Amino acid sequence: MLEPEQITPEGLAALRAEIQQLETEGRSAMAVRIKAARELGDLKENAEYHIAKDDQAHLETKIKRLTERLRAARVVEGTSDPDVVGFGSKVLVVDESSGKQHTFTLVGPTEADLKTGRLSAESPVARALVGARAGSNVSVQTPGGERRYRVERVG
Repeated sequence: MLEPEQITPEGLAALRAEIQQLETEGRSAMAVRIKAARELGDLKENAEYHIAKDDQAHLETKIKRLTERLRAARVVEGTSDPDVVGFGSKVLVVDESSGKQHTFTLVGPTEADLKTGRLSAESPVARALVGARAGSNVSVQTPGGERRYRVERVG
């Protein structure tokens, strides 16, 4: 059993949708592939068949892992104070050394995707931001050294 995992309501919906897609379309497509590979002849020397069966096993493992994550998911709504950074908050920060702006949404670790601005609430930057308000300065130790951020806007 997995430890309870914080997840946003949007992350929960996306997880359910992914499982649904894999269990329906994914399994159907895999069945078609296996059937087509069987029709190629002798199964002992049929590489297409063996590859399709391996892919089917990977698909089923992925479905199982996602289902376990779903069972362990604990939906966390945003913070009670919309002016304070917390789980689910969207925050605009400025890197004080470069002047570069970043917009982050603090999410559960499995929802994180830095390219889309979804920052794991367990990351050092997110932990430094939690509890901050607009106008606050926070510093965080990163592998590249200390970074200082100014919180411009929460929400």
